[in-house]
Amino acid sequence: MVSAGEAARQITAGYSITVNNKTSDQISVRKEKRARMLSAGIDPYPAELPITHTIAQVHSAYTVPEAAPSHPEARVIEAGEELTDQVSLAGRVMLMRPSGKIAFMTLQAGDGERLQVILSLANVGQEALDAAKADIDLGDHVFVSGHIGASKRGELSLFAEQWQLAAKALRPLPKTFVTEDGTEMNLNEETRVRKRHLDLITRQSARDMVRTRAAIMRSLRRTFEKHGYIELETPILQALHGGAAARPFETHINAYDQDLYLRIATELYLKRAVVGGVERVYEIGKNFRNEGADSSHSPEFTALEVYQAYGTYDTMAALTKELIQNAALDVFGTTEVTLNDGTKYDLGGEWAEICLYDSLSEKLGAEITVATPRERLLEIAAAHDIKVKEYAVNGKIVEDIWEELVGNHLWAPTFVRDFPEDTSPLTRNHRTKPGLTEKWDLYIRGTETATAYSELADPVIQRERLTQQSMEAADGDPEAMQLDEDFLEAMEQGFPPSGGMGMGVDRMIMALTGLGIRETITFPFVKPQA
Repeated sequence: MVSAGEAARQITAGYSITVNNKTSDQISVRKEKRARMLSAGIDPYPAELPITHTIAQVHSAYTVPEAAPSHPEARVIEAGEELTDQVSLAGRVMLMRPSGKIAFMTLQAGDGERLQVILSLANVGQEALDAAKADIDLGDHVFVSGHIGASKRGELSLFAEQWQLAAKALRPLPKTFVTEDGTEMNLNEETRVRKRHLDLITRQSARDMVRTRAAIMRSLRRTFEKHGYIELETPILQALHGGAAARPFETHINAYDQDLYLRIATELYLKRAVVGGVERVYEIGKNFRNEGADSSHSPEFTALEVYQAYGTYDTMAALTKELIQNAALDVFGTTEVTLNDGTKYDLGGEWAEICLYDSLSEKLGAEITVATPRERLLEIAAAHDIKVKEYAVNGKIVEDIWEELVGNHLWAPTFVRDFPEDTSPLTRNHRTKPGLTEKWDLYIRGTETATAYSELADPVIQRERLTQQSMEAADGDPEAMQLDEDFLEAMEQGFPPSGGMGMGVDRMIMALTGLGIRETITFPFVKPQA
């Protein structure tokens, strides 16, 4: 008996490597079928088909006794019973069993719903039955029209009276199967993310993820609309990079012969909108950061940023909790979500709050403050095998130590408050704690998911901070922000006291599902194959 691990390896290899010759042969045979059909005047890719029902609609309207409890409104059909009700639908062929005067097909819709189709000599005639056996392959899209009933074995079925190829698949489907012990064997993760179309065809959880993500996005927008926020779109191509500490992607516009950056954040433009009077504003869109890629980082990711005039980081904490809890309720019906590994995770109730410096001091058993000398911080980092970059400011060293010793272990949803001033150039100074700013990071299951500020409103201090950032960039920090004169000019027009929050939507979905980032992004960027 083949082990589950070996079977998974064979599945992946089976599609792309070991059966290359067989796959090539199948493609050739399918291309020959296509050519033969075209020569006979049959279009294997028709533009339109007279579809009257989806497979899901058929299951909602009709059922068999054993499935009746799941479809209380459906008409129950007994085994062997055939109705006169006519149905026309289409789907992808996932199973084909030709046998003498009859052929059985299982069609699958895009949402994964399946229906058995029975093509019999009595209903379609010899020519159509022979054509079906000769022309239809697994993976093809097929249109069928006929009447509803139940097979002799009691399976809901469509008894075809006519059929037509809807789209000829030139490539065979990958092999997936269930082992003797009931283990479902699918494509491995690498193949799934590189060939997501195959993942969506063969795995229900992949199809569910697409719909879950869409439902979460709808929930976010509903919550914003409820509170009067306006959705805005800001430029992706930018002459200067700013709004976050991150390394940007560089590009070039030929029309202006000018180097540009893909945005790393939407902050500086959304703040311009607040200056202009759009006092509650948000954007959900792609950001790009030329950094590492791992289970929680993607160079291209979906970010949410929101700003509220006359709000603070406390305002943003309440909003963020509501956004995430509403998403859980709207999509899963509960704030106690079931993660991918089957464990439960509670996002409900009030969330914990800790201070960054206090929690680090408690962990180390020694007080750490903004006045702690750099030499002492470097000693602590070295003692815990934490690498420190030469250009790292003291606050960055503290944050790196804290993340390793505290942040990575924060399982319950936790707001980590009051960050050092030298790492938060766009944040208001703390009103009671010198050297700190009014900033929090939200950690869920040990991963930073969102961050928020009481925004810096003083344009003079803002200029000083960005000037310092530009000096740090000149000293070799690739993540330091550039000085943006257009942004500063807008700030000088009068930026009201505001709260702002940024959240990685992909990480939020990770928190709700327990999946890695490459599973929550439908088409993640992956390293190109040689």
